[in-house]
Amino acid sequence: MKTHWHLPAVMTLSCLSAPLWAHGTMEVPVNRTYSCFLEGPESPKTAACQAARQVGGTQAMYDWNGINQNPQGDNHQAVVPDGTLCGGGKAEFKGFNLARRDWPSSAIVPDANGNFEFVYKASAPHSTKYFKFYVTKNGWNPDLPLKWSDLELFGTFNGNPPLDANKRYKMTMKLPQGKTGQHIIFNVWKRADSEEAFYSCSDVKFSGGATTPEPPPAANPWKEIGNVAAHENLPAGSSATLRVFDSHGRDAESHAVNLTAASGQAANWPYELAVKVNAASQSIRIGVMNQKQRNVTITPVKDATANRVYLNDSYKGYAYNIDLKKGNTGVTPPVGDAWVEGAAYKAGQIVGYQGKKYRCLQPHTAWAGAGWTPASQPSLWQAI
Repeated sequence: MKTHWHLPAVMTLSCLSAPLWAHGTMEVPVNRTYSCFLEGPESPKTAACQAARQVGGTQAMYDWNGINQNPQGDNHQAVVPDGTLCGGGKAEFKGFNLARRDWPSSAIVPDANGNFEFVYKASAPHSTKYFKFYVTKNGWNPDLPLKWSDLELFGTFNGNPPLDANKRYKMTMKLPQGKTGQHIIFNVWKRADSEEAFYSCSDVKFSGGATTPEPPPAANPWKEIGNVAAHENLPAGSSATLRVFDSHGRDAESHAVNLTAASGQAANWPYELAVKVNAASQSIRIGVMNQKQRNVTITPVKDATANRVYLNDSYKGYAYNIDLKKGNTGVTPPVGDAWVEGAAYKAGQIVGYQGKKYRCLQPHTAWAGAGWTPASQPSLWQAI
């Protein structure tokens, strides 16, 4: 069986309990709730996401793009009280307000001009009033729940930002100076056509130092464009292939690794693929970005969710997929109705998809365009 993971498009998977209206969250640097969703709501990998699941359950992770309120007259503090900022003041997301030092974090490295490109994943774009960017003040205490007084505004984008074909807003902002180590970037997206606003916490690590930091590298051409998340172990004989497409959608590169039972483990195959890609690709790097003085490195790590995908600025418009081919290639004919996008499914329902049988684990609607195929959503479907 061949499973296609269209990354970063695979990251659009979610199980919404309400109609898909104007929803979204920060993707680069990744939102706290969305990061836990990528780990897998039913069995998250990190201790912080496990704690969030224990406190608030799994549904909040499926609803990662619904951290919203309706503040009248932009009075966000009235609907998102202190201590509830990362959950947007909603009880459903209370697990993500936990004051912990071990939330998965993203390295945030400015370019030569001190700028950073923020990427906001908009499930349903709408007319925008503004995006506001806040960061925790120096000296904030991560052992206490986040308060509005812990934040300082460092950037505002008024009106509609550029939107790409994959429904991603991209905004280049000047990063605040004098930040180093662990911080939270808090974002507010306010619609222009209603009072609705969305809230997002991204855990980040700044590489800067003093108030007047050493200039960044003369050229840091790598920009984060996605994440590699392994949701399961792959059996011996499997393969993982990174396919790169140019700005016209044509094949540009292909890099494959063959996997053993050991290298196919969820914590290992992203690393194996990253090593192969980093040695051979001109346009893509996979790993964790770090900056030490004027040197920027992207280093693969053995972890199921920590590796990020970076694109070289010289290859604007390029995109990628990760294709997984499982070693157990035997298939059985479909049984029951064939799975179709847009249909509602009941727990226990059996469908056929790509020559295999799947049983629905929990009721949901396979929203058109979301890509919730039985082969790609093990939390919703079980192969039988």
